[in-house]
Amino acid sequence: MPQRSPINFQDLYHAFDAPVTAIDCGLKCAPHNPAGIPYCCDICCAVPVAYRLEWQHLQRHTDLWHAWQGDECKSEESNRSQLLEQTPPHLCLLACKGPAHCEREHRSVSCRQFPFYPYLTSDYRFIGLTYDWEFSNRCWVISNLSMVTAAFRQEFVATFDRIFETWLEDMDSYIELSGETREHYRAIHRRIPLLHRDGKDYLVSPLSERLYRTTAEHFPRFAPYTAPLSNPE
Repeated sequence: MPQRSPINFQDLYHAFDAPVTAIDCGLKCAPHNPAGIPYCCDICCAVPVAYRLEWQHLQRHTDLWHAWQGDECKSEESNRSQLLEQTPPHLCLLACKGPAHCEREHRSVSCRQFPFYPYLTSDYRFIGLTYDWEFSNRCWVISNLSMVTAAFRQEFVATFDRIFETWLEDMDSYIELSGETREHYRAIHRRIPLLHRDGKDYLVSPLSERLYRTTAEHFPRFAPYTAPLSNPE
């Protein structure tokens, strides 16, 4: 059987370019970050990853990125060996020049998807996206899921459908992460917020995996973003 062709990342980036929200969400969270920049762009808070073939693509097209060394965060020491050990072998850790030098057309998939990741059921169905709960008190988007655009949701699903068709190891990583997600929400006795691939919003029981229909306006909000949503303008 012929081997699948590698993903064309230029095409993938073009197809996954919709903003998460219609407003610049970085302006919402940056004032709460002592570093004064969006949390998702702060190497002290989140180290970006890239698929190894994606990293090769980026090296050919931009000097925005370099391989993460572990000394980029000046405010605290990074456990380089531990983070490298936790990184799946088909991924690599990167660092960029920072938000002031961002080249949006050369953002990695991990930058484009933040703060979300694909959620898969225990029987391996990719049914939608949920968020990284470790950023609940940092990322403004997590407390304002009703602001996530339909275009972003559609492009997210289409992108990971394509990736999973090509790299089963990536699907395996998210199957494992989704299992950890169910364990986390079981432990805190909460249901999992889900932006479903059908365009609707649900809460997922971490025990039975039953879906409960809701609206994004009713998803939990977290400090410091608990105030009622104001006019986005």
